[in-house]
Amino acid sequence: MANRDDIKFLSNPKIGQKRKKYCRFKKYNIKYIDYKDPDFLLQFINEQGKILPRRITGNSLKYQRKISVAVKKARHLALLPYVADLLK
Repeated sequence: MANRDDIKFLSNPKIGQKRKKYCRFKKYNIKYIDYKDPDFLLQFINEQGKILPRRITGNSLKYQRKISVAVKKARHLALLPYVADLLK
């Protein structure tokens, strides 16, 4: 019987596996989300300017709410656009 090391795969066997999502705020111990930092907030909005959901970003509920409040404040102060075409 052949070992797993002896078998040559045509493609990478790790392609179908998904990485574990994690909350980057808990991992790096970030307590405060600054609404005056639009470069950081751009990570959490897509090309059209919509806020990305938790299932995509992997954030916890507590920090996703803080992100949404920070993005909305930044939009109100015109630091981020409400609607954009090809923002990134």
